[in-house]
Amino acid sequence: MKLYWCEKSRAFRIAWMMEELGLPYERIRVDIRDNDAERDAEFLAASPLGKVPALIDGKTKLWDSGAICLHLADTCPVAGLGVASGDPRRGAFLQWIMFTNAVIEPAMVEKFADLEVQPLRYGHGSSDQMIATLENGTSAGPWIMGERFTAADVLLGSSTHFLETFGVLPEASPLKAYAERCRARPAFQTAQSFDADS
Repeated sequence: MKLYWCEKSRAFRIAWMMEELGLPYERIRVDIRDNDAERDAEFLAASPLGKVPALIDGKTKLWDSGAICLHLADTCPVAGLGVASGDPRRGAFLQWIMFTNAVIEPAMVEKFADLEVQPLRYGHGSSDQMIATLENGTSAGPWIMGERFTAADVLLGSSTHFLETFGVLPEASPLKAYAERCRARPAFQTAQSFDADS
């Protein structure tokens, strides 16, 4: 597998996921911050928007972090990071897999752009609703699906880490402890070291 990656980007999520899986992969750096950089044709075939992460797994090409995590969890079931189709928990797993891109990121745009809060108009609700929903979802813990760490935690954990880093989480939020559990995972630390090494 080939992972197209850039430091301090959403590609961190997939580097973390790959390290959790323990599968061999090639990490290829793409400088997404240089608009004049020439883009490799294979990379553009995997990521038509020229964004990272992008993954090539045989004939499968993906460029959305949620889709990549779901693909990897489903194609590597032995790692235990997914929830099988037919399992009654599959619906909740899919909902949480999509939560980062569908709710957290739009809510952060609202917050950082200082947009008017309009929870009835916005599909993500509001940034306050996003945090409350995530706090409630992780309350049974230690992970979003309960006792077992899954690919959904890779997405939510990386997002929660960044929410804390950017000072968005309320001071007493239980999400801080969730972020700390995620940061304690060796695979998280390995993926984070890639940023430091670049």
